[in-house]
Amino acid sequence: MTLATTVTSPSQEAVILLHGLVRTDRSMRRMAQALESEGYTVMNVDYESRRANIANLARSVISEALADPAIAKAVKVHFVTHSLGGILVRQYLHENKIDNLGRVVMLAPPNQGSEVVDSLGDRAFFQWMHGPSGNQLGTDTNSVPNTLGPVHFELGIIAGNRSINWINSLTMIDGPDDGKVSVERTKVEGMQDHITIRTAHPFIMRNRQAIRHTIRFLQTGRFAPKSNNQNPS
Repeated sequence: MTLATTVTSPSQEAVILLHGLVRTDRSMRRMAQALESEGYTVMNVDYESRRANIANLARSVISEALADPAIAKAVKVHFVTHSLGGILVRQYLHENKIDNLGRVVMLAPPNQGSEVVDSLGDRAFFQWMHGPSGNQLGTDTNSVPNTLGPVHFELGIIAGNRSINWINSLTMIDGPDDGKVSVERTKVEGMQDHITIRTAHPFIMRNRQAIRHTIRFLQTGRFAPKSNNQNPS
């Protein structure tokens, strides 16, 4: 498995970025630049999301990222993820401990799976396009996200409620959604904070509001002051 990374800006705190399914590190570059400007060491990981199942991806991709000298010497290591990337972090932390783990921000994660996988997962084109990991993201009790249990780390989740995938939204997904996952299914027991913004699944990682919220959570553990914040539920 090829693992290309970009590491910049020496700092005592590092952030590992993990893109989503069928994407590359390019999708996280705007986020990486914003985090670099805040003084973080940033590793924007490029991994082949379709080539292995979730357990193998988490084991290989995250282990290799953590072993990088620039990350290994950090006082704290945070994660910022899009979609599948968040499930990789949950999978890895389900089996491993990171002693210097900081905070985690997940953008549009299918933490309870996606109805789109339920509807299309058995079709050949879906399996070809998304690979083994994509097929593990359904909403049934045996899907990978639903077998990982509550989180036990500082987690903030940003969900989108706008869609460009109208067929998905109108015929497959219940409730407000981003075209791939419903707002409700982004949530997971144990999360520290949750917020919904006006954006779609493919664009959330580049959204300026999402980037501002991400930085605030990494710095404070909240998306906004408590009095103005949407409580996790």
